[in-house]
Amino acid sequence: MATVLSVSGSPSATSRTARLLRHLDARLERHGHEVIPLDARTLPATALLGADFAHPAIAEAAALFARADGVVIGTPIYKAAYSGLLKSLLDLLPQYALEGKTVLPLATGGTLAHVLAIDYALRPVLGSMGAGHILQGWFTLDKDLEVGPDGALTIAPGSAEALGQAVDRFSLALGGTPVLAATG
Repeated sequence: MATVLSVSGSPSATSRTARLLRHLDARLERHGHEVIPLDARTLPATALLGADFAHPAIAEAAALFARADGVVIGTPIYKAAYSGLLKSLLDLLPQYALEGKTVLPLATGGTLAHVLAIDYALRPVLGSMGAGHILQGWFTLDKDLEVGPDGALTIAPGSAEALGQAVDRFSLALGGTPVLAATG
C-alpha cells in the first residue's frame, strides 16, 4: 500500500486538528497504508522562522514529504486562512515537494464563514507545489470535535461520516481498497 504523510499545521499542543488527523490516520492504516504523522509544532521555531533550510529537522521533514505517496494536510483556520505555522513549513520545502502526490486538505474552525479557506487559501499553494491530485477537502467545525477528559476524540455523527468518506476517497485515489464497515 501507499505511504501517507499526515501533517498537522496546528501550533497548539492540545489541538483538535492534530487529534482529528491522528484519528483519521487510524482509518488509513485500516486501509493498509503506512501513515507517518508530522506535527509542524514539533519542528524548531528558530528553523521555521529563520528560514533555515539546512536545519536537520527541516531536512528530515522535507525527506518525509519526498518519501510519501500521499499527503494529508490538516490546519486550523485563523482569520480566513491556514495557520502561519503551516505556511512556515510549506515555505521551507522544495518548490515541487508535492509533485505527483495525492493530497487531501482538511481544516477545522469555529465558524462556517471559513469553510472556503481550503479552496481559496490552501488549494492554490498545494497546486503550486506540484500536487498531482488534490482531492476535495473537508472543513470540520470545532463544535463537532469533542475531546474527552482522557484525550479521546469524539466526532459528531454527520461530520464523522463525511470525514470517513473523504478519507476513503483519498485511500482509493492512492490505489487502496475499500474497507467495509470502517468506522470514523
